[in-house]
Amino acid sequence: MSDYSTWQVANDRYLADALAALRDRLQAAAQQQDARRPVDAPQGVTPTPPRGAASTSAQGQHASLLERIFGEHARRADAEKAAADEAAAYAAAKPESNAQASSTDDEPQSSMVFDTDEASSAQSEPTPALIVLSRRLGLSDFERDLLLLCVAMELDTRMPALCAQAQHDPGKPWPTFALAFSVLDQPSWDALSPERPLRYWRLIDIHQPGAQPLIGAALSADERVVNFIKGMNYLDDRLTPLLTTLQPVALPPSQQTIANNIIDGLRSVPAGEPLPAVQLIGSDSVSKQAVAQAVAGAFGTRAYRLSAELLPPALGEQETLIRLWQRESQLLPIALYIDAADAERSDASAQQVRRFLGRTGGLTFIDAREPLVGGVLNALSADVVKPTPIEQRSLWQHLLGDHQGDHPQWLAGHFDFNPGKIEQVAQAALATVEQKGTALGQALWQGALARTRPALDQLAQRIEPAAGWDDIKLPDADKQLLRQIADQVAQRTTVYDDWGFRDRMNRGLSITALFAGESGTGKTMAAEVIARELGLSLYRIDLSAVVSKYIGETEKNLRKLFDAAEEGGAILFFDEADALFGRRSEVKDSHDRYANIEVNYLLQRLESFRGLAILATNMKGALDSAFLRRIRFVVNFPFPGVAERKAIWSSVFPAKADVAALDLERLARLALTGGSIQGIALNAAFLAAKSGAQISMPLILDAARAEFRKLDKPVNEADFRWLESAGGKS
Repeated sequence: MSDYSTWQVANDRYLADALAALRDRLQAAAQQQDARRPVDAPQGVTPTPPRGAASTSAQGQHASLLERIFGEHARRADAEKAAADEAAAYAAAKPESNAQASSTDDEPQSSMVFDTDEASSAQSEPTPALIVLSRRLGLSDFERDLLLLCVAMELDTRMPALCAQAQHDPGKPWPTFALAFSVLDQPSWDALSPERPLRYWRLIDIHQPGAQPLIGAALSADERVVNFIKGMNYLDDRLTPLLTTLQPVALPPSQQTIANNIIDGLRSVPAGEPLPAVQLIGSDSVSKQAVAQAVAGAFGTRAYRLSAELLPPALGEQETLIRLWQRESQLLPIALYIDAADAERSDASAQQVRRFLGRTGGLTFIDAREPLVGGVLNALSADVVKPTPIEQRSLWQHLLGDHQGDHPQWLAGHFDFNPGKIEQVAQAALATVEQKGTALGQALWQGALARTRPALDQLAQRIEPAAGWDDIKLPDADKQLLRQIADQVAQRTTVYDDWGFRDRMNRGLSITALFAGESGTGKTMAAEVIARELGLSLYRIDLSAVVSKYIGETEKNLRKLFDAAEEGGAILFFDEADALFGRRSEVKDSHDRYANIEVNYLLQRLESFRGLAILATNMKGALDSAFLRRIRFVVNFPFPGVAERKAIWSSVFPAKADVAALDLERLARLALTGGSIQGIALNAAFLAAKSGAQISMPLILDAARAEFRKLDKPVNEADFRWLESAGGKS
């Protein structure tokens, strides 16, 4: 027979003896006639004759039996080494990975069992669950017996009739405080107090309709408590809809170091003092959950996640949740992980989290982007980040095995994934290669991009790169700068990690570029060329979706944007960047102060951003000087000269377009940017399509005239006249 089976038999035997003694008590009370009551006895209370008094009544005999059953167990338990025996006598739902548990992750939590290693030893008998619960929750002997009276209603079908007979009222087939005072030993009035364990821990429910006195109200035991006493230990089903279990995972060395530091900090807390709450600061919740579960496992507990959004706003409901969790933490080895990653310090949800943490106690973790608790609340903070690029590369190598090639270095250099996402991408790519014969590199790259797009698509506009290096018409020096930008992004893993620059420098590792020039000079096209060269996604930042009139909202939107882009290796293209990166203003009111805070935040994020950020502006002089100092590359896009405009005209029409002979010298004399030239070419193509003719010089000049008027440029009709009879010369 297993240890648990042995313990269960002993526990059932204990309950059977206790219930038999309790039935005898109730029967004796029912048979008692004309019992005298002292003048000061509470209404409805029939006191039990004091112990040691001479009595030949059945009540006295049964009192001796009840005393023997409860007293012997209590004396035996007190003689044992209480703290050590209690921990070993009763396993409060060990995780299934424990050697004592035989259930799997798919089994219900009711399969959790009691650990009985020392309690089943030859030197001591198993400790019943009722005794363990009484110790952990601080019940007096009278409160323990009263709880048993309520539990008996669920375990013995004879109890309702006996309760009615003992109270001489067929309309009261249930326990009451008055009945407990009448039939149990050492009655204590303070058991009715909301601060005493029976009511504080919600062990019993009081059904008190209308103006009925509390002492006569019907009592019932909480279902969770009944099952605990019977031998079933599981998480309260009122909490399970709110909680999810954190699964233990292997930590990379950098995160294991963080977990070890937290464990050391918690173990240094003096005995008897409450544990501090552990704040896990950072943007990656998956990594923080892994660290939390590792810490919880070191203390023999299992961590459960509770979203801060599920905390009830009403104080009464929140108090009920707090009491239930406190009670569960006394009955089970559990830890709480509160996910407040989306909460801001001033939010109502953050205030609820702080209040909740101030009451719960036990081993508790808070997932936050920035510290949420402190001051009066005892807290231990730790910054948690994703695995280092070298650790990510090692994981890619391990998962890809013999098929790795140079993919791990390439992937780790452009994507910032946690281990779970790396495993998903690698397994999906290998399966795709096996099923469809796709190239592994393509499958890995597409899978990685697919897992980063959803978050960015909500915050920015994705641009599908179409331009190539031949489409850029810039001076050679500026074009060389663009190639240098692409090369640095591609080789940053080699330089930062393999060559150790990341260890020597904690600032200035970001790659930022400023594209300065008039509208239409090719800034967006250059960003497309770099994105196409690197195979990365390009996102144009929609200022209307980022900048908010509400204080603090712009900063929050930018944080989400940078976090999402950093994970996916995306290129952020800030068009008209002067609107976001303009000069900080003199503080005249609160709006100026918060606007400067937004600029400062942008400076910090740009400096730490792991990806490539491109800032495009028409007004370079309007940018804050602090930004210019932090920008690694500045590429000027001058207004194209005649030679550049001729090159643009020569390649503006696709090969499939039906284009007549063009006078490129004549077109190059029109003072237009590349963007305007593209617009003219497109408009001329539509005119030709409508008339069913070739794209000819007259149509192009007509479109050019319209473009000049749109731009409010002076129009000289002679510049747009085309005389076919003159051989194309006007």
